[in-house]
Amino acid sequence: MNKFMDGLQDKLGPIAYRLDSNRYLSAIKNGFFVAMPLLIIGSLFLLVTQLPSDAYLNFMASVFGDDWMNLFLQVNNMTMNAMTIFVILGIASELAKHYQVDRGSSQAIAIVAFLVLTPLTSDESGSMFLPLGNFGASGLFVGMITAILAVEIFRWVTQKGWTIKMPESVPSNVSKSFSALIPGFFVIVAFNLIRIGFTFTEFETAQNFIFNVLQTPLLALGSSLPATLIVLLFEALLWSFGIHGSNIIGAVMTPIWTALAVENAEAFARGDVLPNIVNAQFYGNFIKLGGSSATIGLAIACLFFAKSSQFKTLGKLSFAPAIFNINEPLVFGIPIVLNPIMLIPFIIAPLLMCIIAYSAMATGLVPITNGILLPWTTPPVVAGFLLSGWRGALLQVVQILLSFGLYYPFFKMEDLKAYRIEVEGEKAYDEEMEIEIAEES
Repeated sequence: MNKFMDGLQDKLGPIAYRLDSNRYLSAIKNGFFVAMPLLIIGSLFLLVTQLPSDAYLNFMASVFGDDWMNLFLQVNNMTMNAMTIFVILGIASELAKHYQVDRGSSQAIAIVAFLVLTPLTSDESGSMFLPLGNFGASGLFVGMITAILAVEIFRWVTQKGWTIKMPESVPSNVSKSFSALIPGFFVIVAFNLIRIGFTFTEFETAQNFIFNVLQTPLLALGSSLPATLIVLLFEALLWSFGIHGSNIIGAVMTPIWTALAVENAEAFARGDVLPNIVNAQFYGNFIKLGGSSATIGLAIACLFFAKSSQFKTLGKLSFAPAIFNINEPLVFGIPIVLNPIMLIPFIIAPLLMCIIAYSAMATGLVPITNGILLPWTTPPVVAGFLLSGWRGALLQVVQILLSFGLYYPFFKMEDLKAYRIEVEGEKAYDEEMEIEIAEES
């Protein structure tokens, strides 16, 4: 087993390190953190209009009128349905920070570059406007690529020294504005040429090209059960060596799963059939119950069934965080890392949770998650109710019981081993004390 673990670490360690240190993946991951609070706020306003209670919905209609939902959906439209803008700002800022170029200028130029690529539409009166749909999930991948490419051009021109340098007596804010002029010009010219180039293709716009050639296949792959199982297996294996698997996986999968969740939210708001079983909520709330690898069952076992003082104490320390999906006390306290016994349920648990939740939603036993982006610390059962109604809450109760049943036999082996060590230690201590007392007398 040790040879097997060492072999896996030798193979997976370098891959994980490269992914975690990649500047583009890191910028994308941190860029989504900028957008996430706004997406959660937008989701909460969507939730206000869609609580699963007829009495509540009738009450709101009687107070605010039949169109009362539009009073709250405006916030959702300007957050979730405009998420690409916030993601661009976050990615551009992180990448500019990495290259040590002006972050504010990089953000502004990246936004303008995206707007240059975004096609204008007109109504019957001839008024021109930007369609909101291009700023939501459908424009996400265009925005990500635009932010990276715009900052790369900006950085390249700046490092070449092709900037306007002002005297030191000029205020720094004015100097920054002029120093960004030439790099910004290169960026805008480049993106305008890209826009013109696409008009001569069958796709007509960059949005259509990215959506059809890149985004749609990636979303289809990311929403499939086999791909999700592979991702979960890789995440658990990384955790097995003490590498933060969730961060590594999140850098790659967060854009895909978030876009799938936003598609669900848009369909949910329209009253349409929800298209995606696998999405950010499915992963975060129906797989990671209690944290990575659904360790909430292990926390329950430690709290209520531990025999050793070590695991009793660990149960008291880990149970409250586990309710809010934080499991580092368990992962490093048992430890699970590099522990061949505990790694068996740790690797199996997320795969089991995924298959059960996917099957329940695919067969219609449980509604597909509604796309509302809850904080990742939302406790299980509460999250299930908000995302999929009472059947979602019931599914999570079943999953918690399964998690407990899976982890318990392996936990018991570790607990008994710790208990024997404690008992033997006490016996040795008592024998030592008896010898000392005898010697003194």
